[in-house]
Amino acid sequence: MSEFYINKNTKIHQILSIVKLGSILFLSLTMLNAYFELNNLNVYSRDSYFLFLCSTITILTVSILYFIWLFVFVKKLNRKHYIIASTIEHFFLLFIFSLIILFSGAYESNYKISFLFIVITSTIQLGMKCGLTIVAVSSCFLLGMDLIMVPDHLISEYFSNDIIICAIFFFTAWPLGYYNKLEKEHIEALEGLVNIDDLTGVYNHRFFQQSVNESIIRAEKENQAVSLLFIDIDYFKDYNDLYGHIQGDKLLATLSSIIKRCVRSKDIVARYGGDEFAIILPDTCEEDAIPIGERIRKSIDNTYFEGQENLRNKKITASIGVSTYPHKANTKDELIKSADDALYRAKFFNRNRVEVYSSILEELKEDIQEEHIDIISSIKTLIGIINAKDKYTYGHTERVVIYCDTMAEELDLSEEDKKTLKYGAYLHDIGKIEIPQEILNKKMKLTDEEWEYIKKHPMDGAEIMKQVPSLEQIGILVLHHHEKYDGSGYPKGLKGKQIPYLVRILAIADSFDAMTSSRPYQTRKSHEEAFKELRRCKGTQFDPELVEVFIRALQKTPNH
Repeated sequence: MSEFYINKNTKIHQILSIVKLGSILFLSLTMLNAYFELNNLNVYSRDSYFLFLCSTITILTVSILYFIWLFVFVKKLNRKHYIIASTIEHFFLLFIFSLIILFSGAYESNYKISFLFIVITSTIQLGMKCGLTIVAVSSCFLLGMDLIMVPDHLISEYFSNDIIICAIFFFTAWPLGYYNKLEKEHIEALEGLVNIDDLTGVYNHRFFQQSVNESIIRAEKENQAVSLLFIDIDYFKDYNDLYGHIQGDKLLATLSSIIKRCVRSKDIVARYGGDEFAIILPDTCEEDAIPIGERIRKSIDNTYFEGQENLRNKKITASIGVSTYPHKANTKDELIKSADDALYRAKFFNRNRVEVYSSILEELKEDIQEEHIDIISSIKTLIGIINAKDKYTYGHTERVVIYCDTMAEELDLSEEDKKTLKYGAYLHDIGKIEIPQEILNKKMKLTDEEWEYIKKHPMDGAEIMKQVPSLEQIGILVLHHHEKYDGSGYPKGLKGKQIPYLVRILAIADSFDAMTSSRPYQTRKSHEEAFKELRRCKGTQFDPELVEVFIRALQKTPNH
């Protein structure tokens, strides 16, 4: 349900609650007064006064309890339970009003028209069907009371009057319910125009953001999981460049149709932007989200698209990232970012695959002492600040982790060394927190003073690592990742085998990514050009044996 509907229904609920509460109070006190008059009781006598006082206290107590129900308890119900509770509430009111009519003269009561309160509130709150049901029940009560209780010589008079009252009920509920239905359809049509992406026919980015937030709130309230899929079309830019944007738009429209066929009715498909789609999977854990992602990937992979044979991989494919709340993320922003991170890994790992988000820092928490958990959370915050200051650092770090993982597999390192290398790769630039943003993002050549700032970041990072004794080995990687094999590096000028083994691996991965990434002050190299540069620097900057292992490992990946 949209935020507009929630606000609208909340205000309607408040207004109708006041109407219902007021009508109960008014009719109860009126009935009490009528009771005293019919029985010729004097409110000022001792017995009558006591009866009046007890009745008034009872009415007020019931009214207070009903007030709490209307304004406190009902607010906490979800949509489904709210409808059930409101339906029961209206039939309970119908019962109370029936008693009031019976005690205030039955067929002679002047309060038969009071059923109109329930007819109006039920129709506005729950729709035409509920309103007409209330009309039918109240009409049966009034007319049945006439047939059973009215003397034969008076029945025609009371019966004809009550038929008119019942007609009033009907002609109030029917047009009011129909008006509510038309209004709802009109609002939904307008919201559709605002929320639907014209090109693809799925929801747009604005609606996606709103729906993610609502899904998380609902999941938290009902103790459920919410999964998020991010889908990116592989080499879509190449397709656009070859065939033009009109043909590219047709491709996106076709892809959106494929995606919609692969999801469930309760899932929300949206165009996140450009050639990216997002799917919100309510009440879905990670294990159930992965098969949905695979179904989408396979459907796209098995579909022929006009002109796909001219693309570099000869077909249209999709990379998909998966994340889940609350298992992998605690907020809306974390869920979106983690799904995007998973998508990034899927595209890096050869594309046309589904990747699940995994947090290196969460893994790290499992390997350190419990008293240092808070420091890891602080480190996570520092990394977030660095990424915000320098967009390059984020992507660079992720790629270096992947290169180090690839290298670790090729070298068949021990599990402990694999973890140390992975954590070191993830944290190697943490010392950049001390570098001013204008230096990190400078497009011109650095001055000597600025270069000194840059050269300090390994020591600054190592100082942060010292706060956690169990991260000592990782701190070594952070401190020495800019050492060179010939001893010309910094900060300690270590040479050859003096440089720890894992550090020599990290240095190659770090430099390779720097060479193959776009930066303001350098031209991006191809992988083959970077391999050539690594070989040129064997024995001077890099360990000569590890250079060849690194190149061999990367050449085994299809899209190196």
